Amino acid sequence: MPTIPSYPGVYVEELPSSVRTVQTVTTSVTAFVGHTRRGPLDQPIRVTGFADFERRFGGLSARSAVGHAVHQFFGNGGTVAVVVRVAKAGSGKAAGVTLRSTQGRGECDALAVHAREPGVWGNGLRVLVDYDTARGDETFNLRVHDTRGDAREVFTDLSARASDDRFAETVVNAGSRLIRVEVLGDDRPDPSGTVSKPFGHRLPNLAVDLTVKIGDTEREFTLHDPDTDGEAPGSVAELAHLLERKLRAQPDAPGRHAFAGAEVTAFGPGASAGGGRGRLQVVAGSTDPRDLVRFVGECANDLGLEASVNPPVFPLDGGEDGGAPGPRDLIGSEAAKTGIQALRDVDDVNLLVLPELAGYESTDDIVTVVSAAQRLCAERRIFLLVDAPGTWASADAARAGIAAFEPVRDSHAGLYFPHIQLTDPLTGRLRSFPPSGALAGVFARTDSERGVWKAPAGTEARLAGVRSLTVRLTDREMGLLNPLGINCLRMFPVVGPLVWGARTLQGADALDSEWSYVPVRRLALYVEESLRRGLQWVVFEPNGEQLWQQIRLGASAYLNNLFRRGAFKGTTPREAYFVQCDGDTTTDEDIANGVVNVLVGIAPVKPAEFVVVKIQQLAGRFAP
Repeated sequence: MPTIPSYPGVYVEELPSSVRTVQTVTTSVTAFVGHTRRGPLDQPIRVTGFADFERRFGGLSARSAVGHAVHQFFGNGGTVAVVVRVAKAGSGKAAGVTLRSTQGRGECDALAVHAREPGVWGNGLRVLVDYDTARGDETFNLRVHDTRGDAREVFTDLSARASDDRFAETVVNAGSRLIRVEVLGDDRPDPSGTVSKPFGHRLPNLAVDLTVKIGDTEREFTLHDPDTDGEAPGSVAELAHLLERKLRAQPDAPGRHAFAGAEVTAFGPGASAGGGRGRLQVVAGSTDPRDLVRFVGECANDLGLEASVNPPVFPLDGGEDGGAPGPRDLIGSEAAKTGIQALRDVDDVNLLVLPELAGYESTDDIVTVVSAAQRLCAERRIFLLVDAPGTWASADAARAGIAAFEPVRDSHAGLYFPHIQLTDPLTGRLRSFPPSGALAGVFARTDSERGVWKAPAGTEARLAGVRSLTVRLTDREMGLLNPLGINCLRMFPVVGPLVWGARTLQGADALDSEWSYVPVRRLALYVEESLRRGLQWVVFEPNGEQLWQQIRLGASAYLNNLFRRGAFKGTTPREAYFVQCDGDTTTDEDIANGVVNVLVGIAPVKPAEFVVVKIQQLAGRFAP
C-alpha cells in the first residue's frame, strides 16, 4: 500500500520483488505397481524405507516381485517410493469373525470384525473385548493384536448405539489400520475370557475350593483362607484382585503361560464403586485361543464362575490372498482409478516400475501393458523402466525378441537386459530377479549425486547387492544389442555389475531420434514439470509486457542455475538456453483469447557413449 505523506521527512517503503522463482521438482520418486502380501487395493501409498513398506504391505513374499523390487530400490539408493497394490479381479478375501452377545435380549450377533485389507495376513489378527470402561454397563473396549506383525491397537469406551459419540463403527473404521467393523445390533459383544454370572447385592460364600483347568491340566486351590488371605473381600473389585492373585500363584500348564499371566477384571453396575454387584471377567495370559481358564465343579458353579466361557481372544480367519494380477488388472480403469491409473491422482512420481511384466509368458501381454503405461507416462511426465522378458536367455534371443517392441518405441521408456541374480533373503539361495527395482535405485542415487542430466550408467552406476547376471554379455554381443535400443547390464572385473546403457526405446540407430538418450529425455521432463508448476502464478495476471518480463526473469533464473550446474552444453548462457516471451510469441489475437505463449529452448548435454582414443607412434626424438 503506497505511503501517504503527511509531514516533511523521509518515508521508507518495502517493495516486493518482481522476480518469481521457479522451484525444482523431484526426479526419482518411483512408483511400483503389482502384487503385495497386504495393503489397500488400488490405492497409492508413499513409503520412505523398506521398514515402512513392511509395515504397510507385509514385506517380502515369494509370490511378490514388487516386494523384492522395492527392497532392491532402497538398497541401491532410492529414498521415496509410491506403491500400488493390485490383485486379480474378483480374487482375495478379507479375514473376519462375528462376535456374539448374550448381554441383552438373548443371544444374537453383535459385531462383525474384518481385516482392513484382503489376504492371508488377516488370519493372524486377534480381537479382545472387555467391559473395563467408565460406563461399564453400556460400553466396551476393543483391542486388536497382529500376531504376525506384532502391531497393536486399542479402542476404548465404544458403544453399539449409532447416536453415541463413541459409536464403534465410526471410531474404529476411522482410526484402525488393521480392521474394520460393522455393528449388527444394539447389544455390545460379549467380553473375552471366562465371564461370570452377575452377582447379587451380596457376595457368595468365599470359603470354597475351586478347580481350574487349561487344556488337560487342572489346578485346585482355596479361594479364600482367613489364616493366609486375611479379611474376606467386601466388593467385586476386591474379589477380582484375590482371584487373580490365586490364579497367578498356580504352576503353569506345560508349554503354556496362561496361569501366570491370568487377568481378572471386575465390571458391571457397582463393580468399581464397591459393594457386591457386578461381574468377573477372567482372561488367560496367552493369546492362544485354546488357552481357556475354565472353572469346574459344583462350588465354582455356586460361586457364579461357570455361566459362560468365551475364548481369551477372538481369532479372525478365512483370509485369502488375491491372485497375481493379469494385464487387464495392471492396466486398470481410468474411470475407477485402478491399476496403474491410480497414479493419476499422485503428484511427484518420476519413475514407473512394473516388475511382474518380466514373468509374463506372452510378449503380447507385456507390450499391451507397456503401451498403456507409456500413455500414462507421457501425460504425467514419468519415465518407465521396462524389464526384458524372462524368456530372453541369450543375446540372440534378445535380438530376435526386440522386434515385438516395435509398436512401443517411445522416448518415455527404456528397456534393460538381462536379469540380475541376488541372494534371496527368504531362502538364502541365489535367484534371478527383474532389474527394474535396482535400476530405479541407481537412477535415484545418480540424480542425488550428479543430477538428472547425468546418464544413470557407467562405472558409478554399480548395482549393489547383485552377485551375477543371468546372461554374461561380451563386447561383441553388446555391439549388436545397443544399436537396437536395448540397454545392457554388464559384469566387469574389480567394479562388478554395472548399468552399461542409457538409451530410450526410441534410441535405436535406425530411428535417429532426438530423444535417443535417457538423461536427455528425463532432463526435458524435469524442466517441463518445473516450469509448469513454477508459472502457475501467471494465470489470471494482466497479459502485457510487465507480465512477459517477469516470466522471462523467472524462467531464465531457473535455467541459468541448471546451466551453472552442468545440465546444458555451451560456454555461455546464450549457447545453453533461451527464453522468449514477448510480442512475437504472444500476438494481439492471443491476448484477446487470454493466451500467453512462452518459448523455451535448451541444449542438453548428451552422454559420451563412444569414447575413441587415437594413438600414434612417432619415430625420432622430441625437441625439449
